[in-house]
Amino acid sequence: MKPNQIMSAIVLLCAAVAITACGSQQDSSGNGATKSKQATMDEQQASARAEEIVHQAVEGMSPKPTLKRTGLRPLGACIARDDGGPDDRVQYRLTYQLTGVPGSDAKTLVRQARDAWVKLGYKFQSQDGDWSDPFPSVSMRTEPDDFWMTALTGVVNRAKGEGLAAISVTSPCFAPSQGASGDSTAFHRTQVDENAEHLALAHSSRIYDALHVRHAPAQAGDGISVYQDAEGSYVHHAWSTQPLSEEETAQALARVRTYFESAGWTVRHVLAEAGVPALVARNVKDESVAQVAPSATGAVRVAVTTPVAPEKSASI
Repeated sequence: MKPNQIMSAIVLLCAAVAITACGSQQDSSGNGATKSKQATMDEQQASARAEEIVHQAVEGMSPKPTLKRTGLRPLGACIARDDGGPDDRVQYRLTYQLTGVPGSDAKTLVRQARDAWVKLGYKFQSQDGDWSDPFPSVSMRTEPDDFWMTALTGVVNRAKGEGLAAISVTSPCFAPSQGASGDSTAFHRTQVDENAEHLALAHSSRIYDALHVRHAPAQAGDGISVYQDAEGSYVHHAWSTQPLSEEETAQALARVRTYFESAGWTVRHVLAEAGVPALVARNVKDESVAQVAPSATGAVRVAVTTPVAPEKSASI
């Protein structure tokens, strides 16, 4: 796989790690009740804070990397709506790859990002990274403003232990400003690549079959959308299941994981708010990334992102 293809997968994974950041949090009593996380900010404030969190991680790094901004369109729809907030909210997402250093230093950069955030009092989302892994990741959040961030390592050469580090920051959900670049449609439609749309919908259909639970009525932000950035264009398809019990959720996620593995997807777990880890899977043939995440309402959110590649004729 080419480095730019690897980083495309990292970028989508970084975004997936933060898909529950606009959801809910437990109250201080520890009883599991949730409270609204409606944030009071605008795109400019969210952008400035996200940049600050990235530079806090990078400022003291050695060797010093070069930041290369990449990834998904920065302002997009909230993917997890499980706190009763309005459905037209948006999130700001910022992703940088850390370039200009040897691949053997990628793990070191991720750990240094972790150390910088810990010194600032930021909290782990669940637990520290596995530093025995040559390609670790760490997920944290800020307090009290509740930005979520991830530093992770994408594999370049597993045999040599070489990787590419990336940092992603996602804001809480906030109401879009009137006339802002990220309006309530969230992802601005461009010319649709029919093959990519077909792939995204086909993947969604097979995930639905594997989950084996009922589809919930569509909400704002669901359905097909198309967006683009400096790296290319993407088709995105999002939907939810009906609310499930914790046991039903665990069983459904186990079924879909079995499907992913049998179909040759690469799969990993990431933190979710609902107590059951979410799944992020990448299709090695067409570079689609699927996110299957439980939410605090009991619904399982599904999102499939497929790169538009008009020069290829991919099939599944």
